[in-house]
Amino acid sequence: MDFQQMQRDLLLQRWRETRTLGQPRMACGPANTLADVPGVRVGHSTLDAGEVQTGVTAIVPPGENLFSQPLPCGAAVLNGFAKPVGLVQIAELGLLQTPILLSNTLAVGTLFTALVRDAISRNPELGRSLPTVNPLALECNDGWLNDIQALAVSDEMAQQALQTASAEFARGSVGAGRGMSCFSLKGGIGSASRLIPTLDATLGVLVLANFGALNALTLDGVRFGAAIEPLLPELTPQRDAGSIIIIMATDAPLDARQLTRIAKRAGAGLGRLGSYWGHGSGDIAVAFSTRPQPASLADAALEPLLAAAADATEHAVLDALLSAEAVTGFRGHFRPALRDILDRLS
Repeated sequence: MDFQQMQRDLLLQRWRETRTLGQPRMACGPANTLADVPGVRVGHSTLDAGEVQTGVTAIVPPGENLFSQPLPCGAAVLNGFAKPVGLVQIAELGLLQTPILLSNTLAVGTLFTALVRDAISRNPELGRSLPTVNPLALECNDGWLNDIQALAVSDEMAQQALQTASAEFARGSVGAGRGMSCFSLKGGIGSASRLIPTLDATLGVLVLANFGALNALTLDGVRFGAAIEPLLPELTPQRDAGSIIIIMATDAPLDARQLTRIAKRAGAGLGRLGSYWGHGSGDIAVAFSTRPQPASLADAALEPLLAAAADATEHAVLDALLSAEAVTGFRGHFRPALRDILDRLS
């Protein structure tokens, strides 16, 4: 008896009946997104122009001036094949001084400058009588679907993502996720949240998903890549070498060391999907608290947050896959939507 096939059949039956995947291990927030953490907003600027398929996504924490009132922040580099900016000082000081911008690899310099301009507008003496700022910008390589050499991401796009940030935001093939691939399918922006009743807190996750080999894809614990591969013989396979950025926010009163511990648990969620953080993959998780002066919280109390970080990361990637629309871009390269594939198999 082929138990793998039985599992796949049951999963497809649930897809036909409910149009959903994912079985959260914990209660979700009201919208099941990063913005369930009060005050956190997300904005996008998307460029859909033939061979140019890219964009910017902004994660904006609460507070009018993060430079003068920074937030506790930690980060975990699961695999460091990546070109972010800002992580060194976060590792040293444990403080988030700017919103977070995401885009493609060759846009990091533009994102850095946009965040500097934004900080100067709020702090006119920045870099003069005041210290310089530490912008946080992270990236994935969208060069399969996007002509990354076009250097199409502009300061105006970054500012638009910052200025339009809202608690309600699109996911899938939008913003920084426009040109991203995930398990040889269309990836992009996904989000999820989990409630932590014992702490009266919420943990939210947003991912920029651009990683994974199709043959390793695992959905709800079911190894599903082998069932999809015959439907996509014309597609260039994706190695587990693309990258994922995971942004976590919480209103729990945590310090930078504790936030770093929580960020590391993103790796457990990625593993449940079949990823092993391949050689050429840049897998980075950043976690911040919206409480600028956290109270003391015993490490033993972190247990539900650790579990929530893994669970919400897994389901944020599922959200990205299920929210994404198919995209054709650079040199006619194509990535199909998981929804369409599941319908073909049903």
